[in-house]
Formats: sequence, structure tokens, C-alpha cells
Amino acid sequence: MKNPQQPLPAHWAVRFFSIWTGQAFSLFGSALVQFALVWWLTQKTGSATILAAATLAGMLPQIVLGPFAGALVDRWNRRIIMIAADASIAAFTLLLAYLFAIGKVETWHVFAIMAVRSLGGAFHFPAMSASTPLMVPEKHLTRISGLNQTLQGLMTLIAPPVGALLISVLPTQSVLFIDLGTAALAILPLLFLSIPQPVREDAGKTEKVSLLGDVREGLAYVRSWPGLVAILFMALFLNFLLTPTGALMPLLVTKFFGKGALEFGLMDSAWGFGVIAGGIILGVWGGFKKKVATSMMGIMGIGLGITLVGFVPANMFPLALAGMAFSGVMNPITNGPLGALLQTIVRKDMQGRVMSLVNSGATAMTPLGLLIAGPVSDVIGIRTWFWVAGIISLLMGLAGFFIPMVMTVENNHGKEDVPEIQNPSVLSAIE
Repeated sequence: MKNPQQPLPAHWAVRFFSIWTGQAFSLFGSALVQFALVWWLTQKTGSATILAAATLAGMLPQIVLGPFAGALVDRWNRRIIMIAADASIAAFTLLLAYLFAIGKVETWHVFAIMAVRSLGGAFHFPAMSASTPLMVPEKHLTRISGLNQTLQGLMTLIAPPVGALLISVLPTQSVLFIDLGTAALAILPLLFLSIPQPVREDAGKTEKVSLLGDVREGLAYVRSWPGLVAILFMALFLNFLLTPTGALMPLLVTKFFGKGALEFGLMDSAWGFGVIAGGIILGVWGGFKKKVATSMMGIMGIGLGITLVGFVPANMFPLALAGMAFSGVMNPITNGPLGALLQTIVRKDMQGRVMSLVNSGATAMTPLGLLIAGPVSDVIGIRTWFWVAGIISLLMGLAGFFIPMVMTVENNHGKEDVPEIQNPSVLSAIE
């Protein structure tokens, strides 16, 4: 049953972009803090194990608690959740800045702050994602997704050099204070602008569903929709295949191409500029009428670019740069329409749960992919992982065009129903 949405006002863009701009500043501040903390850990410990543990500290809250955070997002006021998440992260960052200022900071303090920031993100991401379709007309959702992808690309390119510059001239606590200012810019519009709330289908029921019941309901909702399940599994498997390529890139550049730090930086820049270009293209174009077709084309494009990087001869490094740039362009073409697709077809009062499930699953694929890709690449070769991952991605995108439940997933928009969670067969299948 489709959850009805109130008509959007003619000035919808003023409200949405006021909030979006604040969130963009906050994202930049968070990227600076991330750089500063990782650099401090590097200088303080010089330990790869510590850096790996810090990465896990920044992932585990979203992996483990994400589904519960999504259930709470669907229960609570999403605007208040976003304010509370930003304010909580800022408060703990202020505490860490104080510890840096008095010279009492320890490694475990940094780990704890990274975990807290991750937990805040576990609430903030589904709240903002689920609020977007309530503030933006459906026809513009893909363009907004393209804009978000462009922003991510800009952060990838700008935050590291700016962070490096700031950390070279300012003490770490001063860089952390910048994040407090950007968090204030994110919170300020939310204090004055409203975000529509979806009406829950169980709003009139006398017997309320428990939090765990809400999580189960979200899982049952996804599982009851085969086309959605297929798309989500494709996305998770792609993350598993492609995330390790970034971690393996330094070895590919140095051991196979025989290049150095400059060329490794060029590979990162090629990807980043590609993402920015792809986001702009998607923002202007808007994609095909069928969002899923745009995403499948994007998957094929990413696979083609990664395959090129894996197959290119050692004396043709510029061609590898072109492959990375092309993959970067196709990344927003893949992810933008997929995000807009979920915002369009998923029931409005279910979006917090679905978005958090997607985010938790995608985050979980990162350590799993890295754990497997390292030893496997040592055996079969780094290049082999690239071209195998690329070819599988290319074939997966192509296959999507021939899977009816994938290509017709948008046709049932608004017709989906959530199975009754009391059904023992549903519960046994998802537990």
C-alpha cells in the first residue's frame, strides 16, 4: 500500500537546498577531522594494525547498530534525529579537542570518538536519505542523487590536501574546532525549517510493534520484494569486488607499473575527477526514464573501466588513468539512480529501515572484501583481481537488463505490501 505524500510547496528548493548546503559543510568538516585523526594515529603509533583497528572502529557501529538506528528513524522525528546526531558528534569532538589541548589524549580516545561519529552517521544517513523524497519532487530525485555524488567526489579531492595544509600549520585541536563550526552550519537551518513526517501504517493500532519487531518488519519488507532483493544483492556483491581495488592500487602502481607516489596520486585524482564529472552529467541529464536501466549501464561502465586498468600493459600507464577516470564517471551513474530508485519505490514510512539496511550491508562488505582480496591477490596476482572484478561487474550489469524482476522493479511502485510480521514462515526465513 502506498504511503500518501503531501503535495510539495512551489518553493521546495529553498527549504531543501538550505538544509543540503548545511549538510555539505558538515560533510567537509567531518572529512577534515577524519584526515586529522588518521594522521595523528599514523604519527603517534606508526602501526598498520592501529590504523586497521581505527577503520573498524569507524565501521562497526554502522554495521551492527545500523538496522536499529533505521528503525528508530522511522519511529522518531527525522529533523530532530539529524539535529541530535550532528550535535552529539560535535559535543564529543569538542571533548576530544579539549584532550588534545591539554595533552592528555590517548589512542583509545581517538578510537572512541571514531566509533561515536560512526554511530551518529548511522542515524544521520538514513534520516537525511529518507527525508529527501519528502522534500524533493520525484522527478528531480535522480538529479539530486547526482549532486550528492558530485559532492562526494569533491570531498575526495579537496579534503586531503586541505587537511594536510591545516595540520601542518595548526594544532590538531584547532582542526577539530573547524568541525564544530561546520556542524553548527548544518544544525542552524534545521532549527527553522520543517521536514515532513510520513504517516506510519501502524499509527492507529493500539498494540505497538517493538523496536526489534520494526527491524524484522524492515527485513520482511525487503525480502517480500524479489526485484529489490536482487538489486541490493548486486550492490553488495559489487562493493565486495570493487572496494579492494582501492586498497590494492598502491601495489598495482608500484609493483606492476613501476611508478611512485605521484602516479598513485594521479590515479586517485583521475577517479575523483571522474566522480565529479559523472555527478554533473547525471545532475544535468537525469538518467533514463527507467532508473534501474541507468544503474545497470553504470555498473557495466565501472566494470569496463576496472577491466581496462587490470589488462593495460605496464608501459601504458596513461591508459590505466583513463580507465580509472571512466570508472569514476560511471560511479555516480550507478549509485545516483539506485539511491533515487529506493527513495521512489520504498514506502515512505519504511525508508529509514531500508536505507540503514543497505548502508550496513555495504559497510560490512568493505572489511570482508579486504580480508579476502589481500590473500587471494597474493596468490593469483593483483592485476587478476582487477580484471576478474571488472569482468564480473560488466557481466552483472549486462545480465540485469535480462532479469525481469530487476527491470520491472519500478512498475510495482506504490503497490507493495509488508507481510504481517506475526507470520511464522516470514520470521523463520529472516531470523
